[in-house]
Amino acid sequence: MSIRFLARDLYQVHQEVERLEKQLETASPEQRIELEDNLRKLRAQRNRLRRALEGCKEPPPYRQPR
Repeated sequence: MSIRFLARDLYQVHQEVERLEKQLETASPEQRIELEDNLRKLRAQRNRLRRALEGCKEPPPYRQPR
């Protein structure tokens, strides 16, 4: 997967996380449980994408100066 696609996906997930956080502030207790679960999953996905993107930008270990 190219860096551009990772960055685009990361941006979309980040926007979705922000939207769910705003919804969570005004949610009823019944909705809150479902929103928290979705938010937890999206945060995990965001973190995975962020780590993948950071890994793409680092040069391989054999190219690091000693």
